[in-house]
Amino acid sequence: MNAVTIVVWSLGAAWGAVFAVPLVRRAARINTVARAASLSVRSASPRSSTRRRRVVPPWLRMRSHSAVARVLSSWQTRRSVRQADRVVARELPVAIDLLGVAVGAGCTPYLAVDVAARWSPTPLAAAFGEVVRRCSLGLDFEAALDAAAHDTPRLRPLADALLASDRLGVPVGPVLARLADEDRTALRRAAEAHARRIPVRLLFPLVFLVLPAFVLLTVVPGLAAGLGRL
Repeated sequence: MNAVTIVVWSLGAAWGAVFAVPLVRRAARINTVARAASLSVRSASPRSSTRRRRVVPPWLRMRSHSAVARVLSSWQTRRSVRQADRVVARELPVAIDLLGVAVGAGCTPYLAVDVAARWSPTPLAAAFGEVVRRCSLGLDFEAALDAAAHDTPRLRPLADALLASDRLGVPVGPVLARLADEDRTALRRAAEAHARRIPVRLLFPLVFLVLPAFVLLTVVPGLAAGLGRL
């Protein structure tokens, strides 16, 4: 076995350890939580155990899956939630502007939400449409907006502004304009922060991929040739 093969196998083993250690640690933590939850459910009374089983997350009941599958499932769930939240944050200023136009045209907060349900971007149109559907089923406007804000936490400031206008009759147009400006400012700051993180993220492939490849292609052959002459 020559020096090049030894270096290649060493780098491969090091990369495998770098990727495997975080997964193994997280799998051990998830297994510990799952076992503790199952033991607490078994030790409780039948009535309390029934109540506790209702609040146990679905991934705790996946006993047949491996630890790695649990880690990947948990990571995928969090990633989907974060992605949905980013989509709502990106489209929220447009929906707020639409509500402001509807209110400025003389619509009540409920009618403005109805207009936004038809013309807003897709994720927010679904949330506003759910408010209209709940109101059509008999739920009052306040409870429907509160439920929408509970399902989509980013809608909480908008729901509070609409509820204040619906209860007290205060003009909601300036409040909606301020909320849209704040959301756009937050989006701009998030984009700037993401742009500042890009050089840091590029250090990982540069240090662990480009530089090792450069060493393997330039330094190692000359070193192997020198060792071969000894």
